[in-house]
Amino acid sequence: MAVTPVVLVLSRSGEPVAHRVAAALGASVHGREGRVDQADAWFANALDHARDLFAAGVPIIGVCASGILIRAVAPLLADKLTEPPVLSVSDDGSVVVPLLGGHRGANRLARDVAQALGGVSAVTTAGDVALGVALDAPPAGWRLADPEAAKSVMATLLSGGGATVTGDAPWLADLPPGEAVLIEATMAPAPAADLHFAPQRVALGVGCARNCPESELAGLVDQALEEAGISPAAVASVNTIDLKGDEPAVIALARRLGVPLRLFTASELEAEARRLQTPSDVVFGEVGCHGVSEGAALAQVGSEGTLLTPKRKTGQATCALALSDQPMTGQKGRSRGRLSVVGIGPGQASWRTPEVSRLVAEAEELVGYGLYIDLLGPLAVGKARSDFPLGGEEARCRYALEQAGLGRNVALVCSGDAGIYAMAALVFELLDRDASAGGVSDAARRTEIICSPGVSALQGAAARAGAPLGHDFCAISLSDLLTPREDILRRLRAAAEGDFVIAFYNPVSKRRRTLLAEAREILLCHRPEDTPVMLASNLGRPEEEIRYRRLVDLEVDEVDMLTVVLVGSSHSRLAQLGEGPRMYTPRGYARRIDGDLSGKVGT
Repeated sequence: MAVTPVVLVLSRSGEPVAHRVAAALGASVHGREGRVDQADAWFANALDHARDLFAAGVPIIGVCASGILIRAVAPLLADKLTEPPVLSVSDDGSVVVPLLGGHRGANRLARDVAQALGGVSAVTTAGDVALGVALDAPPAGWRLADPEAAKSVMATLLSGGGATVTGDAPWLADLPPGEAVLIEATMAPAPAADLHFAPQRVALGVGCARNCPESELAGLVDQALEEAGISPAAVASVNTIDLKGDEPAVIALARRLGVPLRLFTASELEAEARRLQTPSDVVFGEVGCHGVSEGAALAQVGSEGTLLTPKRKTGQATCALALSDQPMTGQKGRSRGRLSVVGIGPGQASWRTPEVSRLVAEAEELVGYGLYIDLLGPLAVGKARSDFPLGGEEARCRYALEQAGLGRNVALVCSGDAGIYAMAALVFELLDRDASAGGVSDAARRTEIICSPGVSALQGAAARAGAPLGHDFCAISLSDLLTPREDILRRLRAAAEGDFVIAFYNPVSKRRRTLLAEAREILLCHRPEDTPVMLASNLGRPEEEIRYRRLVDLEVDEVDMLTVVLVGSSHSRLAQLGEGPRMYTPRGYARRIDGDLSGKVGT
């Protein structure tokens, strides 16, 4: 459970309990507007808010009736192995009920909350109740080698069978004894066991040449583990020098083993020099430390750990194993930084994709124009945020990249879609520039970049209108701050001649007042005066306004920077329907149907 839970409270009667839970867990309190006196964030509708948090992967602890949470998340239920915990707590704190997420730590969380409140944890999961332990959710520092095997083992134990447990695993001591199943708790492979739990005591250190084949590094590691008699499930992390943070073979290895990738600076690795078995002056000359794979493994296990397998190497790769004295529940070093460039849509939560919500929830820091971060509402509460003004786009992207280069998980927040007239292109431009030409640091270049789509303004406007983008369309920005004016006019003339439906972004500003009028005159040379035009302002927000005009009647003064202008093609229509005017652009199905029918006449 990587994301901190959120405590929801719907009434004043549950407010004291909500704050006690939040204090115990280091969580924030989200309160119902008008019903709660103190909260870190506010929401108007409990069902919508709980649904948004759940979709983002945020664990929910609701001080409210269980039914409220059930109704909220029921439409989203799909995969119990990925869904976040959902708990309900009675207003007086006497009962804590884990409703969902037993496979993601909900039962343990419920026990922690009940202990903090002096209440009862009403766990109903069969394994927890009858066996005192959930075999598919081992404690921190332990890993189940084959999660699928837990189902049949628990079924056997619940039907009266007993278990023989070998190895040192006190948390399995209360299982009913017997010979029906064999459970091994050991770092070594256990092919004969029905269930194998591995204490994660092994740190894997690796190094490799640039663009080393993934198979070469993976094969070296597999051989080292096999010869050491270590199960891959006992590996707690893959560790290397920070210069290799973007190495495809190293990233693929960590993903294949299902463990974190942890990075150390050259100075941190050099601090382990006295413990290395195969120090190298050549390596020191290249990267500033006498050993990468041994040093990284030792740096992870700390001073109490020991080197288990000295450096092994192939032509392009090295690896080493170090052993911790205890199962590792935390990780030293830093993670590879991640920058998520996210589009949050026009603003309303229901138009924000679950993937974007999840990336925002996972982020440590939010970067963006302040208004866009504000539109995230409660999802932004409790996170570090760095607000940048309009016009500070390059500084905004550069800052986000450099923060990610420090190992942080950063979300760069854009309205609409991040790749449409937004920050994604600038992020990649900065990454592509040489340092001498104003690019970013090498550390920033090694970060993971994720681009997640959002509902663009043109999509939102089109949905409100009906289907104006039903045939060929294009988007043109009328801002000449970044695009030469002649280029804009050339594109306008081409789009007008091509009879595209056109979405105009950045149509006007306080200083830019002429291009929209010029666009209207250019378009009138190629399409009828009564061509429908849609003006969509503040899409997805309470002050949303939709208006329709004829092309000839389009006036600059009724448009602002928050307005998307959709101009139809010569085929677009404005239909007067029962619910009001709807704009659409036929694709030509009627012609095809007529052709099909005419071909059948007389047959």
